[in-house]
Amino acid sequence: MIALLLRDVRRAYAGGSPTLVVAFFLLVATLFPFAVGPDAALLARVGGGVVWAAALLAALLPVERLVAPDLEAGVIDQFAVRGHSLAAVAATRTLAHWLSFAPPLMAASVIAAALLGLPSRTLMLVELSLLLGTPGLAALAVATGALTAGLRGAGAVAGLVMLPLALPLLIFGAGAVESGSGALKLLAAASLLLVAGAPFAAGAAIRAGMD
Repeated sequence: MIALLLRDVRRAYAGGSPTLVVAFFLLVATLFPFAVGPDAALLARVGGGVVWAAALLAALLPVERLVAPDLEAGVIDQFAVRGHSLAAVAATRTLAHWLSFAPPLMAASVIAAALLGLPSRTLMLVELSLLLGTPGLAALAVATGALTAGLRGAGAVAGLVMLPLALPLLIFGAGAVESGSGALKLLAAASLLLVAGAPFAAGAAIRAGMD
């Protein structure tokens, strides 16, 4: 599993996935002020929600490449033949996906906060909410990738599957920027639930795709 984790992280960074995620994230943060106008008070009030919406969409970008390539190449079959749990494979892939997009995203949030005029306290809450919520996004992305692997037009289907399921993370993440500890606790609970349950759902979906 450690070898799989290192391979997935190395492949993600070599393939430029973090760069694409950060570029998309910053593009959303840059365009939003043009849409709502230069009102600094308004931007500061809704900036946390903008950051979280951009983070959710950025996490969705590499969904098609999380499971389908290895499933088609027979890599996952080899893990199953060797007796490795498919849920453990999905959990490892979740950690690799988190390492490939969450740290760059949190670093880019500093730039996004400057573009949106967020005060330092709000930025700290944004960073904390991303730290707590992005593991849930990663787990949900891997489960979605497993469910849509092999489907024609998997990218569009993945969006339809993942976005509704990610709404609690989006609501609590954006709410944490406004209300603080109460929403942060709900965000952590929702993220933990996804991290605990999504690998089993992903493993079941992978097993179904192998049959």
